[in-house]
Amino acid sequence: MASDIVIVDYGMANLRSVQKAFEQVGHAAAVTSDAERIRAADRVVLPGVGAFCDAIARLRETHLGTAISEHVASGRPFLGICLGLQMLFTRGFEDGEHAGLDLFRGDVVRFPVVPGLKVPHMGWNTLDLTRPACPLFRDLPAAAAVYFVHSYYAQPADQSVVAATADYPTPFAAVVWRDNVYATQFHPEKSQRVGLQMLKNFATL
Repeated sequence: MASDIVIVDYGMANLRSVQKAFEQVGHAAAVTSDAERIRAADRVVLPGVGAFCDAIARLRETHLGTAISEHVASGRPFLGICLGLQMLFTRGFEDGEHAGLDLFRGDVVRFPVVPGLKVPHMGWNTLDLTRPACPLFRDLPAAAAVYFVHSYYAQPADQSVVAATADYPTPFAAVVWRDNVYATQFHPEKSQRVGLQMLKNFATL
C-alpha cells in the first residue's frame, strides 16, 4: 500500500524523530525498508547518521539505493537529510574513498584542520539562502538558524545546485536542490520551527 511520505529504513538513522517531526506538521510518514514501497511512494525521505562507507554499503546490500534512484528518476519529490545528503554525491572520503549514489556530481570531504575550530561542526548556524526560490524555504523567517551535527560536507562540482550555505569557517553547502531532489546537511527534525516549516513545505510540494 503506497504511502504519501516514506522514510527509508536502512538501519542507520533516528527514523522516529523524523517521523514525529512530520506528524507535528500534520503529515503521516511511514518508515520502511521495502524497496517496492519506496518505488511506489509519492515522496521519499532519506535520513542518516553515522559513517558514509557503512551507510552506502547498506543501501547497496539491500537494493534500497536502486529504489531511491528510480524514485528520483520518476520526478517525484525526494529529501535527503545529513548523511542522506552526502550519499547523493559521487564519492565520500570518510575512512577511504567510497562511491556514492552519484545523483549529484561531487565529493564529500572532512572539514579542514583550523585552529580553534571544532570538528564535528555541532550546533546552530544561520543559513544564507543563495537560491531563495527553493520551495523548501517558503515562509522561513529572516536569518533562519538550523541545527548541524557533521564532520564532513559536500563539495558539488556544479555550484548551481547549492540552494543555501552556512559558514564553518568558510561557506559550505547546507542545502542542495535540483528539480525534484532536495537535501539538507542539517537536521530539520532538530531545528525547531524553521526545520518543521521546511518539512511542511516538502510534504506539501
